[in-house]
Amino acid sequence: MRTRRSIQLLAVGAAALALVVAGCGSDNSKSSSGSSGSSGSSSTPAGKKIKVGLVTDIGGLNDRSFNQLAYQGLKRAQAQLGIDGRVLPSKSNADYVPNLSTLAQQHYDLVIGVGFLMADAMDTVASKFPNTKFAIIDVDATTLKHKPKNVEGLLFKEQEAGYLAGYMAGLYMKDKGGTTIGSVGGQKIPPVDHYIAGYQAGAKAANPKIKTLNGYSQDFVAQDKCKEIALNQIQQGAKVVFQVAGQCGLGVIDAAKEKGVQAIGVDADQAYLGPQVMTSAEKHVDVAVFDTIKEAQGGSIKGGQDTIFDVKTNGVGIGKTNAEGSKYLTEVKAIQRKIASGQLSNIPDTVGK
Repeated sequence: MRTRRSIQLLAVGAAALALVVAGCGSDNSKSSSGSSGSSGSSSTPAGKKIKVGLVTDIGGLNDRSFNQLAYQGLKRAQAQLGIDGRVLPSKSNADYVPNLSTLAQQHYDLVIGVGFLMADAMDTVASKFPNTKFAIIDVDATTLKHKPKNVEGLLFKEQEAGYLAGYMAGLYMKDKGGTTIGSVGGQKIPPVDHYIAGYQAGAKAANPKIKTLNGYSQDFVAQDKCKEIALNQIQQGAKVVFQVAGQCGLGVIDAAKEKGVQAIGVDADQAYLGPQVMTSAEKHVDVAVFDTIKEAQGGSIKGGQDTIFDVKTNGVGIGKTNAEGSKYLTEVKAIQRKIASGQLSNIPDTVGK
């Protein structure tokens, strides 16, 4: 396992500290040990002028979550590293292959795909353009069908971030005397289920009496679909609802506001959406994008393997807390330290049927 050089992460813009992350690494994975992630006044001298293209998943750049974070990482690389950047949004799955191919045909030095749903398209395009460097978020590069050696996987242990948010929710419910919490996923895919599995485990660790409700909207865009599921869970007694559905999940946070219960955001720090947001389970997609671009600029990017972002490397975590969440922050931070040290491990990353 190759280890990336250590770096201190500071979240950019809306993405504050967090620790999420995913996925199972493999023996040839490399582990991220942080990143040159300082934002604000400090800057990195511009290096070699490379061209970097970013292909978003459906949901677009204004999803206030996953795609937006990736875009922030690209913009930061433009400002601090002097690279040329271009974004091609995907409105549907049918756009993945054309968008990736367009950037490869235009001789971009690095092409980054955002999201698990892009795995097959990435495999197809990377295999056709072996001289182009690619990276893909939330996909284990070693699992791609044709095993292209020019793709680097950027994985997160989302279950660790979910566990922290769930632990906070469990403590809250213990104090309030409630027994039920809910979660709404976009689709039953690994990155989504990692979050939810960790959330459920954390809540039960803090409060063994907790009952968990979970549903999937089968959509990452339509907010009304997620809101409907959340409202149903609230009707069944859920006093905390966790959104893991990108732009669609904003409907979950709206449902919480409407019914006077607590919400938990995802990916980015979504505290700005209202005082009902207890905290957010974050993963630093912006940092992963920035670090990978810097790696490509220095000529050290290598395909056929993965970089893992987790709590230990400050790749995932939780965001700001509201008045209710702040009551439990000390206890949650203690759990965070246990995860980082390895004292607390084997957090579940799969959700039962």
